[in-house]
Amino acid sequence: MTTLYHYPLCPFSRKIRLFLGEQKVGADLIIERFWENRKEFIKLNPSGEVPVMLFDDNKFCGHYAISEYIENKFEDTLPKDLANKSENRRLIDWFDNKFHKEVSKIIINERVEKRFRSLEKGGGLPNTDNIRLAKNNLNNHLKYIEYLLERRFWLVNNKIQLADLTAAAHISCIDYLGDMPWDKFPEIKHWYSRIKSRPSFRSILADKIIGIPPRGNYALLDF
Repeated sequence: MTTLYHYPLCPFSRKIRLFLGEQKVGADLIIERFWENRKEFIKLNPSGEVPVMLFDDNKFCGHYAISEYIENKFEDTLPKDLANKSENRRLIDWFDNKFHKEVSKIIINERVEKRFRSLEKGGGLPNTDNIRLAKNNLNNHLKYIEYLLERRFWLVNNKIQLADLTAAAHISCIDYLGDMPWDKFPEIKHWYSRIKSRPSFRSILADKIIGIPPRGNYALLDF
C-alpha cells in the first residue's frame, strides 16, 4: 500500500505522482492544504511541506528523499551514462530551484494560495506586478527549454527521464492556470504533448481546485 500526501497544484507533488506513475505504482492520494499547518500533518512531517509518501512501511518526507528512494528501488529510472546522469540532475535542479523560485512559486501563490490564506498569513488579492514579473521570467525560461528541445527529443537524451517529469510537473501547474504561451514555443508544445499523453499523466489532467477550474485546453491531449 502506497499513500501520498500531496496538493494538486504543488509541482513537487506532481513530480512524485508522475514518477510513481511511470513505475506503475498506484498510490492513495490524500490532499493536504499544507499552509493550514494541520497538527496531524505536522506530526507526520515537521517541515509541514508536501509531498509525504508512505511506502513499504516507511515514511519519506520531501520530493528529493522520495525521488531518491524511487530511483534506488527501480534502478532503470536513471541514465546509465555519467554525462547524461549529470545533465539529468542539472535540469532537475534547474526546475525545482530556479524555475520554481522565479516562476511557478510566484504564480501559484498569487493565483491560488493567497485565496485560501487569511490576511494575517499573507492572503488577499493577487499582486499583478508579481504575476507580470513571473510571466516575464517564464518567457525567458521557455526560450532556454525550446533551445534544448530543438536539439534533443527529450530534455536529456532520447529517453524520458526524471528531468522531463520534473519540468512537466512545473509547467502543468502553469498550464492549469492558463499562463502558458504555447503558440510561441512549438517544440515545447510537442514535447509536452508527448508527456501529456502518457498514462502516468491521467490523474494530473483530472485535478481540479475548488473555485479555480483549469483554463483553456488543460485537460485535452490534442491542444
